[in-house]
Amino acid sequence: MHPTTLKTEIPSMRMTEPRTDGLTNTDLVEGWRKAGVREGMSVIVHSSLSSIGHVDGGAAAVIGSLRTLLGPTGTLVTPTFTWQVTDPDPDRVGIPDAALIERRAAVPTFHPDLPSTGMGAVPELLRSLPESVRSSHPQASVAAIGAQAADIVRRQTLGFAVGRTSPFGRLNDLGGHILLVGVGHDRNTFLHYAETLTPNPRLKVRRFPRDLDGERVWVETLDVGNDNGRYFPAIGREFEEQAGIEEVMVGAAPCRLIPVQPLVSFAVRRLTELLEADQRNQ
Repeated sequence: MHPTTLKTEIPSMRMTEPRTDGLTNTDLVEGWRKAGVREGMSVIVHSSLSSIGHVDGGAAAVIGSLRTLLGPTGTLVTPTFTWQVTDPDPDRVGIPDAALIERRAAVPTFHPDLPSTGMGAVPELLRSLPESVRSSHPQASVAAIGAQAADIVRRQTLGFAVGRTSPFGRLNDLGGHILLVGVGHDRNTFLHYAETLTPNPRLKVRRFPRDLDGERVWVETLDVGNDNGRYFPAIGREFEEQAGIEEVMVGAAPCRLIPVQPLVSFAVRRLTELLEADQRNQ
């Protein structure tokens, strides 16, 4: 393969027939087992509950079945991002007018019980469980439950919130796994993590309010930029083909279990090649 060429098609390897008629906890456990989930793993789940079809018990059944399979030594993690904690006018610089001051005042300050937005029913339910713990980043937090939960969420820098000093970096160190449930690699945060490890990542500015010594202030930090489907879906498919990742149907949802460390190693190399080619062509 030419270093700057991305494949656009990889055949799907479906291992079970779709079933959507009220999946039970037993059905889900069997599906996750076929995908490769095992006791003791640390697994971060990116999911679309609706993609599975009808599940008896909904998001609670999905979480419960995964916890059953992971067992007491395993850990379940979900992204619990809070897109509502952001500047309503991020391109405005200088002294704000009265209208912008009012809109910024309406932006909530992050706290551990702040609902996650746009991430789906499974992350939001996991976040709300009494025994779950959550990292502290205002926009890019994760929630975790299980043996390694406190360790995984313990550190997350404000800048490069998906980088080395973050729950994603810790999951990489622990040899964790990614479970994609009815979603693609455009939802796989570990490709953003991989980009933080490249020599010249694409960048964006994060801006959010924080309480500092009793005063509300706006903080501005750097992080890797959005991919917007340019490279991540194809890089993910390339890795799946090379690694022999098998797609399993759980209900109507295509699911893949992906080891973090091999994916990151592959993605850092491919992204480095592709981003360097971009720079040469500019």
